[in-house]
Amino acid sequence: MPLALLALAIGAFGIGTTEFVIMGLLPEVASDYGVSIPTAGFLVTGYALGVMFGAPLMTVIGTKIPRKRMLMLLMGLFIVGNLLSAVAPAFSVMLIGRVVASLAHGAFFGIGSVVAADLVAPHKKAGAIAMMFTGLTVANVVGVPLGTLIGQSAGWRVTFAVVAALGVVGLAGVAKLVPDVPKPEGVRLRHELAAFTNVQVLLAMAMTVLGFGGVFAAITYIAPMMTHVAGFADGSVTWLLVLFGLGMVGGNLVGGKFADRALMPMLYVSLGALAVVLALFTLTAHDKIASAVTVFLIGALGFATVPPLQKRVLDHAHGAPTLASAVNIGAFNLGNALSAWLGGVVIAAGLGYTAPNWVGAVLAAAALLLAVLSSALERRQSAARAEAEAVPVAGERRAAAVHH
Repeated sequence: MPLALLALAIGAFGIGTTEFVIMGLLPEVASDYGVSIPTAGFLVTGYALGVMFGAPLMTVIGTKIPRKRMLMLLMGLFIVGNLLSAVAPAFSVMLIGRVVASLAHGAFFGIGSVVAADLVAPHKKAGAIAMMFTGLTVANVVGVPLGTLIGQSAGWRVTFAVVAALGVVGLAGVAKLVPDVPKPEGVRLRHELAAFTNVQVLLAMAMTVLGFGGVFAAITYIAPMMTHVAGFADGSVTWLLVLFGLGMVGGNLVGGKFADRALMPMLYVSLGALAVVLALFTLTAHDKIASAVTVFLIGALGFATVPPLQKRVLDHAHGAPTLASAVNIGAFNLGNALSAWLGGVVIAAGLGYTAPNWVGAVLAAAALLLAVLSSALERRQSAARAEAEAVPVAGERRAAAVHH
């Protein structure tokens, strides 16, 4: 794998750390600014919304700029946003810093996916995308726990300063290692938008929303579920999240490897197994060992879907894949927001802390059904094309026979 993928992975590590570390620092931030925990939660919501809306916006801007330069500009935006969060004198200013940093998120992963895929041979594209996303998954194992520890001991502002420094390293890596590839000739915004008329692109994005939504329906409420149902101490939640992150790392790499060999079977297996494991979580959540194993499996199966889904979007948005790739990253965040809301609804309805697992299982099962539908449509389209190509050939043969 090219060294340029390492630079992309470092950028992804910084972005993954800043996205998730805030969850462990909300009490400290709320206390410093004198706001409630729910109000501080807007720092999470604001970031997610920034990713959703920033992904297409920044990518549209990026259609006029060579990809390497755009990646560098995005890392610069990420650095500015985190520095602003680190020095923010008021809560509103920190919220602005979070949104500024989030604007880089979707476009970086979207454009980075295209660049990563272009760096390798066709049969290694999903593996290259997985290598970049490894930075995001490792952030959940190393960056988030370490950032939380730093924030709780040295102050949360130090955490965001360190994350900004990671952005500087990522920026330097992109500048040094990513080849200076010119922007594709003849690709205009209308070509990028045309990808959204492709049913297969839309189905892949819907699978992203539902599949990853299934993961976060359960993981959003892991703290109350593990402490109130499984019987873990409050301090154990951090290590359970590390276990979840380890599953993400493994699943991402396996998903990338097998997606290059058999993309749709990989999606069938991962989404089907994810639905089953989430449904079983309602039972395993009552036992410490079983629940810990289940948390790992949810991370592994959930992230095993990421490289194949991202590659499927790139494959079907061929010719102008950048905007579709970035919007698919926004789809992950839409899935997170949707599933967190649905999980809250079932808990508020008095169905208990394990109820979000059923929500997750239904969402993952719906994603599996879409995968089956997508494959069936693809087979039908291929058969129709083959039939259409066969008709002129048959006509030519008949004409040749009459001539002779």
